[in-house]
Amino acid sequence: MFHYTVETEKGIEEAVESLEASLKEAQFGVLWNFDIKDKLNEKGLEFEKEFKVLEVCNPKEAQRILNENTLAGYFLPCKMVVYSDGGSTKIGMPKPTALIQLVEDEQIQRLAEDIEQRLIHCMDQSV
Repeated sequence: MFHYTVETEKGIEEAVESLEASLKEAQFGVLWNFDIKDKLNEKGLEFEKEFKVLEVCNPKEAQRILNENTLAGYFLPCKMVVYSDGGSTKIGMPKPTALIQLVEDEQIQRLAEDIEQRLIHCMDQSV
């Protein structure tokens, strides 16, 4: 599976706040919190589902990855989503290990595995 997704009883905003706090503890910052619903509505397009995209980065890890293989930068920063689905809130991300396989570099794969486990831990803690 290319993604990891968890479900929470929290509302969208509370889930985002909880995720951001968990990420901060793990030294990941949220560079951008993009509200897709608001942006589409602003452009006159109808979209009613709450859907937020967070771009997440740990500067030291980004530096390690880019120093190892510049092509891995195509997948930075990591993306996480928080959205409503059938009355519940979901938090998900594409797995770094699934994306990084395209680079075909074992050292980068190991770094991606470590980062993925840390991000999964953050997601699990935020529910």
